[in-house]
Amino acid sequence: MATSSSPLLSTLFLHSPPSSSRISNGSFFNPSPRSLSLYPVRSRRCLRILSKLPLDDTDNDDYALLPRLSAAVKPFLLLCTSVALSFSLFAGSPAVESAAAFVVTTPRKLQTDELATVRLFQENTPSVVYITNLAVRYLIPRVSSDWILDAFTLDVLEVPQGSGSGFVWDKKGHIVTNYHVIRGASDLRVTLADQSTYDAKVVGFDQDKDVAVLRIDAPKDKLRPIPVGISADLLVGQKVFAIGNPFGLDHTLTTGVISGLRREISSAATGRPIQDVIQTDAAINPGNSGGPLLDSSGTLIGINTAIYSPSGASSGVGFSIPVDTVGGIVDQLVRFGKVTRPILGIKFAPDQSVEQLGVSGVLVLDAPPTGPAGKAGLQSTKRDGYGRLILGDIITSVNGTKVTNGSDLYRILDQCKVGDEVTVEVLRGDHKEKISVTLEPKPDET
Repeated sequence: MATSSSPLLSTLFLHSPPSSSRISNGSFFNPSPRSLSLYPVRSRRCLRILSKLPLDDTDNDDYALLPRLSAAVKPFLLLCTSVALSFSLFAGSPAVESAAAFVVTTPRKLQTDELATVRLFQENTPSVVYITNLAVRYLIPRVSSDWILDAFTLDVLEVPQGSGSGFVWDKKGHIVTNYHVIRGASDLRVTLADQSTYDAKVVGFDQDKDVAVLRIDAPKDKLRPIPVGISADLLVGQKVFAIGNPFGLDHTLTTGVISGLRREISSAATGRPIQDVIQTDAAINPGNSGGPLLDSSGTLIGINTAIYSPSGASSGVGFSIPVDTVGGIVDQLVRFGKVTRPILGIKFAPDQSVEQLGVSGVLVLDAPPTGPAGKAGLQSTKRDGYGRLILGDIITSVNGTKVTNGSDLYRILDQCKVGDEVTVEVLRGDHKEKISVTLEPKPDET
């Protein structure tokens, strides 16, 4: 009991009572408010308690059991009590800490928009995962005593070569992320919000659109699919939220607005243009790639994929692949493990080279005879017997749509399907020709 009451008392012995506090028979020990201010807080509490105790108990039946003490003994008793209480205060420091537990703090008051942001983060964080890309590295080989290199002593070590973000697509364990997050990986590991880690297998990927789908074998109760929205009706200026793992810091929230729509960026893997990209000023740093971009209702509207920054850090210009594009790709990858996309089957020159020639279009460098363009009769660039360069066909339009560069050609092909017959207009020499070509899938997607 002494230890529990000590926090309320203080060192009366170290702070002797002021002279203005008189102790006499038939009166209370009643220090003045000014003299009380000289004591620590807990000392003041003790003095107030003791001031309620009458020093002369002749007229108090409540204190009839107290021994009758002389006026000279009672001040001494008060001094001894102060010393004992002071000692219990210093000796019972844990009790001071327990007393602090009784301090009531006022709940933090948040604004309505802050509460909405906090709720959005708490509800969607379980859907966001952390992806580690592991690659095989060979240690320095050992050399035998006779200095002959033994190739069979090479030690293999898996080391992280990168990391990124992703999100749960469905209860079957499918995880969606960017292709460049998993590129070159020998093994992949996915860490959920509860810090449980699972080995992941690649279901399929689309290099042209920088989308990949993984699969983990995790209990269904640990998988919370992210709510999928639409991106067709987005507006510049509306709020967006990015959740990811920048620089390995798991589950980081950044906010911003949609800065632009219908942007176009190039795939990091193939250079093929990705269209209708969302531009945002929400901070997207290395490690955010593959994470979700959410609207204010917490639904998925895009996958964070790239930033425009000379330094590699966030510069306020980030890009996300729209969910309307991602949805169709993911469905094909989950069902077939691949994306069937039509091609002409040609290799074409860089746009800068064609501009130097003073023409507009796509210059065909190679049209293999086994490909759709080669079968239709498009001519490749070649050299004659004297080493002079003979330009191949220059594609100027497809199905009546003008083609000025490679991006235009890809954009037209993205609207076509495998098996479609398209009319390709080419500039051959000094005249134009129209050639019908039947589109085929990529050779590795058959």
